[in-house]
Amino acid sequence: MRLNALVMSRNTSAVKVLAAAFAELGMEYHISFSPSETMELVAGGQYSALVVDFDLPYAVEVAKVARAFSGKRKPVLFGMIGAGTPIASVFQAGGNFVLYKPLDLMQVLHSLRAAQAFMQKDRRRASRQKSETLAYLQLPGGTIPALVQDVTEQGLSLQAAEPLMPLRGVPLRFLLPGTTNVVRATGDFIWADTAGRAGLFFTEVSVASRRDLQAWLRKRHARKSDSVRVLLEPHKARRAVAGAH
Repeated sequence: MRLNALVMSRNTSAVKVLAAAFAELGMEYHISFSPSETMELVAGGQYSALVVDFDLPYAVEVAKVARAFSGKRKPVLFGMIGAGTPIASVFQAGGNFVLYKPLDLMQVLHSLRAAQAFMQKDRRRASRQKSETLAYLQLPGGTIPALVQDVTEQGLSLQAAEPLMPLRGVPLRFLLPGTTNVVRATGDFIWADTAGRAGLFFTEVSVASRRDLQAWLRKRHARKSDSVRVLLEPHKARRAVAGAH
C-alpha cells in the first residue's frame, strides 16, 4: 500500500518543504488547517504519517488523540517545532520524530526515510487491531467530533481535540464499532477537563438506538458494574474502584 501523510499546518514555507520531500519519496499528502478536520481524517485510518505543527493551538491535544487510535488509525507522528517550542512537548504527546523549523529538505527526507519501516509495520498490523469510532456533538459553535473511549448503556466518555464546554441537552450521534448502526441520543456533560476529555450521561436515546446499543453491549459482555465508573473523571473512577475493594 502506498504511504501517505496528513499535515496540520498553516506555515506556507514548511508545507512547501514537506511537499518536496513527499514528492521525492512518492508519498501522497493532504493539508489540514483545523484540529477537528485533522481528527476526522485520522479517524478514517487512511494515513501512514501525521505531521503536526506544534506551534498551532491545540496541537498537543490533536497529537494525543491521534496516538489514542489503534492499528491503521495510528499514523507515525512527526512534530514540527520552532525555536521557542520545547522538544519534550512532542514526545510527551506521543510523537515519534521531531522536525525543526525552518524545515530543511535533507533533514525532512532523513526523518521520513527513517520512519518508513514503522509506517509499513503499522499497516501490516492494521487488520488485527480493534476499531474505534467518533462521536459528533452538536454544540452551539458547530458540530465537533470526538474519539469515543468507552460506551455504556448510560452514556460515554470521549476525547476531543479541543477543550469542550460542559452543557446540558447536547444532541450527538456515533457509529457502533464493527456495525453500520448509528446511535442518536441527547446527553448532559457530567465532567470535562482542559485536555479535551469528557463524560456524558444519556438523557434521551431513540428506541431503535437503545435496542442496537443493548445488543452491541451484550455481544461484548459489558459488565454492569463498570457501566457508571467508566464515565467518571479519571481520578474519581480510580477512587471508586479503590472504594469497592
